Amino acid sequence: MAPSRTSSKRKVEDADDSTTEEQHSQPSQSTKKARTIAEGGSQSQTPQFTNKVLPVQITLPPKQLGSTRIASWNVSGLAAAEKKGFKFYVEAEDPDILILTETKLNKPSDNSTLKTKFPHQYWSSASKKGYAGTAILTKQKPLSVDETIPGHPDPDSVKGRIITLEYETCYLVGTYVVNAGQGLKTLEEKKIWNTHFFAHLRELDKKKPVIWAGDLNVAPTALDLANPKTNWNKTAGYTEAETSAFNNFLNGSGDNAKFVDVWRKLHPEEQAYTYFSYRFNCRVKGIGWRIDGFVLSERLEERVKACEIRGEIYGASDHIPIVLEVDGNL
Repeated sequence: MAPSRTSSKRKVEDADDSTTEEQHSQPSQSTKKARTIAEGGSQSQTPQFTNKVLPVQITLPPKQLGSTRIASWNVSGLAAAEKKGFKFYVEAEDPDILILTETKLNKPSDNSTLKTKFPHQYWSSASKKGYAGTAILTKQKPLSVDETIPGHPDPDSVKGRIITLEYETCYLVGTYVVNAGQGLKTLEEKKIWNTHFFAHLRELDKKKPVIWAGDLNVAPTALDLANPKTNWNKTAGYTEAETSAFNNFLNGSGDNAKFVDVWRKLHPEEQAYTYFSYRFNCRVKGIGWRIDGFVLSERLEERVKACEIRGEIYGASDHIPIVLEVDGNL
């Protein structure tokens, strides 16, 4: 698949976990190309919505009959997102399971909308106040819950980053994956995460198939960010170490089964993003990264009904929700 290239800006904006690495703030030929696309040029690209808060009325496709709808969204601070129309998205999407990442909460939310919709809630907080944070809110009660990565040498660093729910037919793993940091200063921590996390998923897969979702903090291919050439091996999320680890995990080897990057499998040549930096008007220019998603054990692929990036849900966070529908209950 040949990527259409546009220009890129990349952050990860968390208290310490992130960076604000913006490559080339001046318009380049690739940026002009992106503008041409946005204005209706010949190349295909997802339309860019530029609102700063979510509208009260949001219309989304209805859930397919007999399926489970799972939505995943990096809210970049739940308290802030709640002030920008968060509940209007939840009401419109009405997922069976909602995965929230980067909640920045130190205790479970008391949001009345979430309490009403999701009887089973699991919140994982980091040791550090206002940092990381992951939640899985569900209408389907799991068999078990875990918030660890077995074998990881620093269990405290895992807190607030992973929740694993066991269901009858599969495991659901929600993550806010470690970021390699500004200047790649935490790339070694990311390598440690990848080593133990991918081993954990493989062990789970030997028992039941796995659905991994959330902020994956990696752009797997050149098609998954606006300016791959400029960012390669310079910016967190798009380094040889990160992309190789991710793609090697997908491909499997020996006794290790294969996994599928679902959105990319269903949209093999499309360029759409789940994150746009607030800086340099990146949203308007279509300068983004696809770093949120769903990865499934290959044998679950036949159950997939749809996987879509909700490009119109913009304004409550610098990330955009991504939604998966699978046949039947988990």
